[in-house]
Amino acid sequence: MVYQMGCWSAQVLFLLLLKCLHTSAKDGLIDCVCKGSDCMADLCSGDQCYSSITVQSDFTFTRGCLRGAEKRRMTCLTSANYAVECCAQHMCNFNTSKEALLKLLPTGPEGEPVLYRVETLVLMVLGPVVVLVLLSILAVLVFRRLHHGRRERLHEFDAEQGAIDGLIASNVGDSTLADLLDHSCTSGSGSGLPFLVQRTVARQISLVECVGKGRYGEVWRGQWQGENVAVKIFSSRDEKSWFRETEIYNTVLLRHENILGFMASDMTSRNSSTQLWLITHYHESGSLYDYLQRVAVEMADGLQMAASVASGLVHLHTEIFGTEGKPAIAHRDLKSKNILVKRDLRCCIADLGLAVTHSQTDNQLDVGNNPKVGTKRYMAPEVLDESIQTDCFDAYKRVDIWAFGLVLWEIARRTFSNGIVEEYKPPFYDLVPNDPSFDEMRKVVCIEQQRPFIPNRWFSDPTLSALVKLMKECWYQNPSARLTALRIKKTLDKIHSTLEKGKTDC
Repeated sequence: MVYQMGCWSAQVLFLLLLKCLHTSAKDGLIDCVCKGSDCMADLCSGDQCYSSITVQSDFTFTRGCLRGAEKRRMTCLTSANYAVECCAQHMCNFNTSKEALLKLLPTGPEGEPVLYRVETLVLMVLGPVVVLVLLSILAVLVFRRLHHGRRERLHEFDAEQGAIDGLIASNVGDSTLADLLDHSCTSGSGSGLPFLVQRTVARQISLVECVGKGRYGEVWRGQWQGENVAVKIFSSRDEKSWFRETEIYNTVLLRHENILGFMASDMTSRNSSTQLWLITHYHESGSLYDYLQRVAVEMADGLQMAASVASGLVHLHTEIFGTEGKPAIAHRDLKSKNILVKRDLRCCIADLGLAVTHSQTDNQLDVGNNPKVGTKRYMAPEVLDESIQTDCFDAYKRVDIWAFGLVLWEIARRTFSNGIVEEYKPPFYDLVPNDPSFDEMRKVVCIEQQRPFIPNRWFSDPTLSALVKLMKECWYQNPSARLTALRIKKTLDKIHSTLEKGKTDC
């Protein structure tokens, strides 16, 4: 202890001696301990004293003076790896320790204020903003390039007709995908996800099982983060069909409870081959065609199925005006295989690859790349005899009405009435073979003007009798005499109300 005090006294005496010998001091300046590479002596004079520590690979501890311009330039604040303590009394930096300065750094005790220099704060605030702006610009450029390439390829292919049979899809409910579609990341109310999000979702899907095959490819049940989705895979030679269906499904304001929910579209490479994916909601009950073969339905359920299809058709046929409006759309391949059954036994219309659109604003009719349309069994007379007005949009809507009448007939056959129901059969099953030719259908529908067979028992049931009248009004040889989709929907609603009222009265 005596030895330590002696050493300390010697240090003080030495510093006092240096102070006495220090001749550079001026009036108003104070003396400070100076320690560091810039120090010429152990003492210096200035306006303030300071002690600092710099943390890099090691600790650098310095003491010194601040005076004049240097004082104005240097700030006594703490940064992420630099701490400084200033004072304005003679020799006030003599007892400042490394430990005291380390406590001023951000790694110090909780509750200790952390101060940053202006340059550091500017970098911390503006750095992330600059990065986000650059990423946004890059994303926009990539999206525009990919979209432009997609549009160019869309017009490079020849016309071709047809559609995948047996598409299976279903509502994903209140799931993550539903949240994506319902919130701000949608590219337009009623269309799919933004293109870049579509590609991300598509690349995260794992295929589980093949649930359907057709002329254009396959339909698989896939999973995305534990949710079921339907993946329609086109072969590379049918790229134009994939482009057309993607284009239609991306129509603004298309989304409707009775239209199959579209999620994403992507071109991907798997097993050394190019695959074209269209991802939609998944409905485990499958198509109306498949469902009616397995299950016979009660009258109320059959009416609900028919009314939901009519509701989807009304939405397609109706043009919505506005800044972000929706064109009128005709399906052109409506049939039970392109209608899906949801869990509540309502239906939604699928497979829009042959659709035609029309906008009254510019009177633009877009028939896509498929001049020939539909499935031969469901073709209207004017399509079979090639008398359809191809430049008139209403003509395409009337083709849909003809096909709806045939779907209504399929539902009616599988609807219970007085405990009786017919087995499932496709339209004209008794007049043409399983895969009828164009000429065979034209002979039956145009020349002989035959219609699907109506069992006598239907006329003894008020509800089925009303449905028969509705079917026949969809099957007029003269297209302009057929009902509109809206009139069909209202009629079905009225039939359903009459049925429910009859149950109440009983």
